[in-house]
Amino acid sequence: MNFLAHLYLSGDNPYVQIGNFIGDHVKGRNYEKYISPIRDGILLHRKIDHFTDKHPLVKQSSKRLAERYGRYSGIIIDVFYDHFLAVNWDNWHQKPLDKFVTRAHKNLLRNYFKLPVEVKRFLPFMVKSRRLETYATFEGIDRSLRIMSAYSSLPDHTTWAMEILEEEYADFNQEFSSFFEEARVMAEEEVRMFG
Repeated sequence: MNFLAHLYLSGDNPYVQIGNFIGDHVKGRNYEKYISPIRDGILLHRKIDHFTDKHPLVKQSSKRLAERYGRYSGIIIDVFYDHFLAVNWDNWHQKPLDKFVTRAHKNLLRNYFKLPVEVKRFLPFMVKSRRLETYATFEGIDRSLRIMSAYSSLPDHTTWAMEILEEEYADFNQEFSSFFEEARVMAEEEVRMFG
């Protein structure tokens, strides 16, 4: 799961949402430095990632990209799945995508000084470019993959990945929808336990 899905799966608590958003940037037991609901969000992020990585439908989607991405295939699927969440947003949430994103941005910016250094670096650009909304477009997914490959060890096979997305679009979408319903139920159960 990528940023949009993690925000969506956080429930209504803004601090859980922060924790879930920053989860990749809080290693080991460093989550203990945060207040309780942010800790809950970080641990929720880890559970979502574990659930996603082990899920057979996600593995099925990843196989289509293994030829060029190998072990990085799951990262591309995370971005593709955010695309399908954005495209099908009205099926999953009552609030329009732009309003959901604006609210999430305000929450993250209000709590800017609680964020890890790496998140502080990219958040202003993410907010200004409205990147979470651009996931709904092919151009937005292409741009995100190019940014990721420029600033990480992700191989740059973006053109090829976009071709696979277009060719296998219906199958990716079906796999996402079936998987995400299970992920939503799992995350809702976790969030309920936070009290």
